[in-house]
Amino acid sequence: MHIVVCIKQVPDSAQIRVHPVTNTIMRQGVPTIINPYDLFAVEEALRLRDQYGGTVTILTMGPPMAEESLRRALTFGADRAVLLTDRFFAGSDTLATSYALASAIAKIGEAFEPVDIVFTGKQTIDGDTAQVGPGIAKRLGLAQLTYVSRVAAVDLAGGGIEVDRRAEGGVQALRTKLPCLITMLEGTNDIRRGSLPDALRAARAEIVVWSAKDAGIADVGKCGLRGSPTVVKRVFAPSARAEKATMVEASGPEAADALIEAIFTQRPRLEADLATLVRGY
Repeated sequence: MHIVVCIKQVPDSAQIRVHPVTNTIMRQGVPTIINPYDLFAVEEALRLRDQYGGTVTILTMGPPMAEESLRRALTFGADRAVLLTDRFFAGSDTLATSYALASAIAKIGEAFEPVDIVFTGKQTIDGDTAQVGPGIAKRLGLAQLTYVSRVAAVDLAGGGIEVDRRAEGGVQALRTKLPCLITMLEGTNDIRRGSLPDALRAARAEIVVWSAKDAGIADVGKCGLRGSPTVVKRVFAPSARAEKATMVEASGPEAADALIEAIFTQRPRLEADLATLVRGY
């Protein structure tokens, strides 16, 4: 079984700054980390590899410095790392990114071994769109299983997989054929620390570095800014709320009534709106 995990090197959200003129994220001087949601995808891929055998390949698209995140992923026990880097990728939105990554995954299947499962995190903390995973699945013609909370079983002989998917109002138990793409939810597992041998191997491992040509990308016009129809008009941090919390001191059976009375006092129209809503039902 061959599993590819797509990760992204992102700025540490605790230290992100927005340029006052261009309204773009300032990445210079900001520490980078592996997108936290992607770590759950990495761990799930390693867990399946440990249980069923196979190979885990880590893939990322970014500048040469993204090699740091790939080596970090190798310390957890991944078998191979591929860096997709080229000036043509600069400024890619989710459409252009999914095109480049899908081409690279197809190339990985040709260069190494056929890909059975593609993992991604549910979204990234810098873009927050959750579009790249489904975009890859669409371009490669893979069944997509989004917001997966658990991979229940993999049937290698029959070429099937069973997962639990979190949905509104409950959990969906899904079964589909391989190959497929899975986006993992946060909190679904605990990322391993990695062993000393893996850390030493990661330090001296040869990262496979591909340009757009190496990855078999047929049309570089679909990459980077030229292939990105998304236009970000403004990026800004929300203003801090000036309203302060109100302390309601009450205990015993009267606590609930005191809290409700305080809410209605602070928001006089709320009681009338609720009464109208109840009458409507």
